[in-house]
This record gives sequence, C-alpha cells and structure tokens, in this order.
Amino acid sequence: MSILPRNIGEALKLIEQAEENRADFVEVRLDCLDMDSDLVVLAADRKTPLIATDKSRKDEAEHRAILLNAAKSGFKFVDADLSTQKLKSTISEIKASGAKCIVSFHDYNGSRSLLDLDSILKKEISEGADVCKIVTTAKQIEDNLTLLQFTAENSAKIKIVCFAMGELGKTSRLLSPVFGGFFTFAALEIGNETAPGQMTLREMMAAYELLGLK
Repeated sequence: MSILPRNIGEALKLIEQAEENRADFVEVRLDCLDMDSDLVVLAADRKTPLIATDKSRKDEAEHRAILLNAAKSGFKFVDADLSTQKLKSTISEIKASGAKCIVSFHDYNGSRSLLDLDSILKKEISEGADVCKIVTTAKQIEDNLTLLQFTAENSAKIKIVCFAMGELGKTSRLLSPVFGGFFTFAALEIGNETAPGQMTLREMMAAYELLGLK
C-alpha cells in the first residue's frame, strides 16, 4: 500500500489503517514531510515493513539526506531512483544504515520493449539493488502482457516489482504478484491514490478472491 501523508500525525494514522487492512508493505511517500520530521516515530515497533520513497523535486543533496534519514530511522526499504546522482554510494550508505534498497525506474510517457526492460534491470542490479522496480505507462492493453512476461522470466533472478501505470495498466498492477512480482501497490481508499491507475486494497483483494487467488 502507498500513502502520501502531509505530516507525521497523518502518516501514523494512515500506517495504522494500512496495517488494519492487512497490507504486506506500506510505502510512505516522504514528498510532503518536512526534512526534519522524526521518522523514527513512524518506524518504531512496526510489524509491517515500511518503504521510504521521496518523489519531490528537491536538490540531490537534500534528496539523498532524506533517504539516508529514513534508512537510519528504521525503514526496512528505501527507494532510490535509477537516475539518482552517485547512486552506487547512496545505495552503499542506505545498506550500511540497515535498510534494503529498491532501485526504481519510471517511464511516465509509454511502454518499453523486452529488450529495453532487460537493459534497465541489468543496470539496477549492477548498481546494487536488493529489489528492482520498473514501472512504465500502458498505452494499449497488450503492454500489460509484456510486463507480466518480463516479470515471470526474471523473478527467480532477483526480487522485482514491475507493472504499468494508467487505466490500461490495471491488469499488470493486479497480476504482477501472481507472475512472481515481489509486491504491487494499492491505495487505502478511493481519492488517496499516489499514482494513475492505482486500485484500492479492497478492490484488489476482491479481485483476487474472485479469481481464486486469495
């Protein structure tokens, strides 16, 4: 599950709601939180692993400081974009602080070929990713098949998160874990989506039950 809190109090409330709804992971988008926020409060005694992600357009030094703060504060996973400057050293520091690193790639404009996806995956692995995340944007329903095939072929190699954004990408969002994806993302409720095409956890659980996958 992914949440985008405006302050620590709201973050605590949303994390608790996510845990009540039996989320396997909770991604905390740190975009709106003050850099000096006490992230230890969020991670302390938490049964559900927290993922720290920062998609705000801060300068590189501040962005790096936010990610390292999350790692030192007890977040189990920290998401670093593949385009991050000095990525290898950032990943090393994240790991040294006790967190695992998700290296992520997003294409907000369209889909990618299997050849492109393979090249991106190799780059993420070479940088030292514990989890490789590749997200594209579906322009046609067939784009889901490409991503699901890619996930199935590579999930035994490394932990992988791979699906498409957008309304046409819902199929890959839903079925990625069925094809070996490490996890997928859901919203807590309608109106709280953190990316286009995101379904609610309740919708996804209902779909899994209908398909006999729950």
